[in-house]
Amino acid sequence: MIDRSAAANGGDAPVVLVPVGVDDNALDVCLAALDAGIESGGRVWLADDAQAGPRGRAIIERWLRQTPLAAHYSRRQHPIGPVAHLDELLAACGDADVVVLAPGALPAPGCIAQLAACCARDASIATATPWSNAGETASWPRCGEIAALPEDRERLARACASLAPLHPELPAAVPHAVALRGSARRRAGGLDSASYGSWYAALVDLSLRLSGLGWRNALCETAFVGCLDECAPADGDLDALAARWPGWNERLAQFLMNDPLHAMRAQLTQAYAATAPATPQRELFA
Repeated sequence: MIDRSAAANGGDAPVVLVPVGVDDNALDVCLAALDAGIESGGRVWLADDAQAGPRGRAIIERWLRQTPLAAHYSRRQHPIGPVAHLDELLAACGDADVVVLAPGALPAPGCIAQLAACCARDASIATATPWSNAGETASWPRCGEIAALPEDRERLARACASLAPLHPELPAAVPHAVALRGSARRRAGGLDSASYGSWYAALVDLSLRLSGLGWRNALCETAFVGCLDECAPADGDLDALAARWPGWNERLAQFLMNDPLHAMRAQLTQAYAATAPATPQRELFA
């Protein structure tokens, strides 16, 4: 059953949607990162398509008792598949703006607020994707490469926040973490669960439809979300994307080869080097 209270009105902050996966260790690390990366009271919806085992559910129950966030958990009795499940969740959110996080996503402090601010600056932005160590076109420090997780995500978050908010165009949303404007998402329709087996491909398809309707898929260069692993399509998904969007593969390849965001990646690298490390015991002096 869908817990629609998770998508109830709660101000301008987006709903953070986290589809629960089968990796208990990744889930545990992700939940800890949510507590550290999202402002107290932020809305989080853990949505389980009957994937979590007994240990995973125990981790979730313990986290729900302790988290300062406005967190909700829903679990289906029987799985319906990742794309159909996410589509059901997005439909339940109505016109609310949503940030979808991959199961192994590690949001850096302030990233949800930065994603919301990105969408608020430009009404033409339908999707906003933050930097990531495994973010394809939005990867940092190098385009299209998977890097190690940064040890000091708070320091990196402050470096990101120091960049000018220009929000350049990406070829499509990158599903490690993506903010979706609710009104645009509703106009474009739901995810295509008949054509795609992964919500990686379904979110790319949705972002391409949004682009066709005149909205933008932007980089939120002021935010960072780490990822334990790069999101991946299901078998046949890339062929389905290529059939529906004949120019997609070439456009993506050109972006990865030419890296139009090279200068911006270098700016973030310089900003990170110039940013003081986080103070380990800063909470003692608050």
